[in-house]
Amino acid sequence: MIDPKTVSLIHLGCARNLIDSELILGRMAEEGLLVTGDPEVAGTVVINTCSFIGPAEKESSDTIRAQLERKARGELENVVVAGCLVQRYRRKLQERFPRVDLFAEISDYRELAGSIRRLSEGDRVPRYLEGPVEREPDREGARLLATPSSYSYLRISHGCDHKCTFCTIPSIRGGHRSKSIESLCSEAEELVAAGARELVLVAEDSTAWGRDIGKRLPELVEALAETEGLHWLRLMYAYPNDFPWELTTLLREHDRVATYLDIPVQHAATGVLRSMARAGTGDQVRRLLDRLHDEVPDITVRTTLLMGFPGETEQDADEVLELLRAYRLTRVGAFVYSPEAGTPSFELEGRVPEEEALARHARVLELRDTLLAHEQEGRIGEEIEVLVDESSPHGGVIGRTERDAPEVDLIVRIEGGDAQPGELLRTQAVGLDQEFNLVCSPVKGDHE
Repeated sequence: MIDPKTVSLIHLGCARNLIDSELILGRMAEEGLLVTGDPEVAGTVVINTCSFIGPAEKESSDTIRAQLERKARGELENVVVAGCLVQRYRRKLQERFPRVDLFAEISDYRELAGSIRRLSEGDRVPRYLEGPVEREPDREGARLLATPSSYSYLRISHGCDHKCTFCTIPSIRGGHRSKSIESLCSEAEELVAAGARELVLVAEDSTAWGRDIGKRLPELVEALAETEGLHWLRLMYAYPNDFPWELTTLLREHDRVATYLDIPVQHAATGVLRSMARAGTGDQVRRLLDRLHDEVPDITVRTTLLMGFPGETEQDADEVLELLRAYRLTRVGAFVYSPEAGTPSFELEGRVPEEEALARHARVLELRDTLLAHEQEGRIGEEIEVLVDESSPHGGVIGRTERDAPEVDLIVRIEGGDAQPGELLRTQAVGLDQEFNLVCSPVKGDHE
């Protein structure tokens, strides 16, 4: 018997979108709905969509169709669609998916949860929920955390003021708005009290935090790093231009600030960067990386690269490979350019043939993996502190080092460990698995 009050959420997209998914889950729990992690046993399925690039949009659309097919077979009662895809296409999405029961733009999701409850009770509700033009930069409400208890994401701002020609985010999320230090410190305390030993700071543009309220990012990082019970504070999505250099002192010297920075440079060739409307040149990207390594000698830099952008030449693609070699970049996310209607780059001439774009992307990943294998092999025999995230289905536990952000970087497989999520283990690296993850053994007598 299908119970429409049993609700499951399918999350798609990035860590910032995961926070929205956790907010939706929290709001639904507040409404008295029974939340399950298994869509197969739910009577109502909520899909929190992503629409950043073409493949993400296709995944969202395919997921909606799959759940509508389940509804047609009588396997569930209601299909609800929320998030970025709705925000991007607004009411036009109703025309594409007329059998969806409820659509919701991005909001604080209180109205969405109430509508889902009424829908599950058989009441009529508006089929489309509009969100505010731009969400207020208030502290987040209650979240039902979907991450392992060892870490949690903390969103420090909403929106983005940059005009990158390939990106739809400003049209979906609006302009940049910073959350206050007070609200963020309060959120951090609650997340750590709930068990998180690591907080991962996320935003559309982290380095822009504070500019609209007369502050700068290092002030926030220092305040958050003082949260009692916190072990690591990690910074993601730092835009490379107008970088707040006071931050490097904290990255170098503060025990709780991970010696790690995610700074998406997107490309190394000046012509491509200018076509992307990214501030700066290829030389400025290199000077930035030089200074980061000079001021924080042990830093791990993660970056993102976009290959096959209109006008990109073979020489431009080679510059990206040279950047990886020169700076030994091993934490790298690489994507193939996706033409997005409504973005300025959609009209640019010089489209790179898909086959060539894919080949350039493959060369980036191949070089990254070669550098990564060499780096990881050099750590065998080293003693390494590991934050435990979860138990392994094959025995032992899985965790991460300070060099690795959750979900996007490497993991550590600890053989014979029996620690709980959130515990810190001193381990010794004894080998690598097929994906270059360290395989470690616990060092006896050292367990936090």
